[in-house]
Amino acid sequence: MSKSYDAVVIGAGSVGTPTAMYLASGGLSVLCLDGNASAGQGSNKCAIGGIRATHSEPAKVRLCLDSISIFSTWRDSEGDDIGWLRGGYTYVAYDQGIADLLKKILPVQRSAGLDIDWADPDKIASIVPGIRREGLLGGTWSPGDGSASPMESACAFCRKARRAGAEFRFGEAVTGMEIRGNRVAAVVTGSGRYPCGWVVNCSGSRAREVAGMAGAEVQVDPDCHEAGVTEAVERFFTPMVVDIRSIPGSVNYYFYQHTTGQVVFCITPDPPIQGICTRETSEFLPLVAKRMVGLLPRLANLKVRRTWRGTYPQTPDGSPLIGRVGPENHIAALGMCGQGFMLGPGTGALVSRLITGTMRPGDSEVLAAFDPARRFGGGEALK
Repeated sequence: MSKSYDAVVIGAGSVGTPTAMYLASGGLSVLCLDGNASAGQGSNKCAIGGIRATHSEPAKVRLCLDSISIFSTWRDSEGDDIGWLRGGYTYVAYDQGIADLLKKILPVQRSAGLDIDWADPDKIASIVPGIRREGLLGGTWSPGDGSASPMESACAFCRKARRAGAEFRFGEAVTGMEIRGNRVAAVVTGSGRYPCGWVVNCSGSRAREVAGMAGAEVQVDPDCHEAGVTEAVERFFTPMVVDIRSIPGSVNYYFYQHTTGQVVFCITPDPPIQGICTRETSEFLPLVAKRMVGLLPRLANLKVRRTWRGTYPQTPDGSPLIGRVGPENHIAALGMCGQGFMLGPGTGALVSRLITGTMRPGDSEVLAAFDPARRFGGGEALK
């Protein structure tokens, strides 16, 4: 007879691994399933490592503040160096429309608990030495944001989950779910059948497919983004720099200097590249390099060592789907819109509290904002 688990987590990535960790730490018997060979081998390893609570959606601010608390204290509490760097984030403004937008959402961000302020051009120039001053109107500065290593973090979360009793089965992609009444009775892979009390669906870009196995429909459609990394050099700036000006070929781009000294960068293509193909394009590097060097000319001398492409599981409004959907014991933690790494620990802790009935003040409001059954409208201004 197959072993029964209190919870089966589908996906051992940026969201699934910390979810398994928190559920197991809460005393539940947990199985985490993933078709890859080890933790963090899907979209997680394509993340560039940025961790920000600088969002325009209050619920997302709160969830990421929880994540930052976890990332920033991990080395002291657990002993693992996951590459955490509190470098801050700056959204720079070179046109009045963007400056007005950034200033407009400051009260919303502050009311959600974010430490953020408007910085004048001199302040931005001190934060990012050598930034182009011509046309610079200023920008927002959130010093509590930072970065960490996605792979080191995934491995650290996996180790702690295992210490707490969670089991991981790699190389086992979920192929189906057995439904009895209005509950998932078991999760099925090519190698086994796993009865369970709860299913937490953290399947990333497979969201529609895996949710469909539970008879649920979720509005998640992946698109592709490309990123790259330079050679390592002595540190010359600290924050993640984000430029949300839209030009032909790209909506925005962003970059920061990692703890290793390498500059890591990414761009949001326009129009979006739909689907899950991870083949790189020849257009990416010339486009992003021109934009980055135009903003920070000192970057021109750096050699690019590698580029890659990953998927962003997108929702219609740019916010995740977290909560019950379909069968009463099927929990979605999906549609992170390329922000799964920064949202993952906070999401895992929230899902664990939902399942164990230990909800904190404010959790209900976050879950309401991210309800998979919500009516989609508007969108994340800093998506």
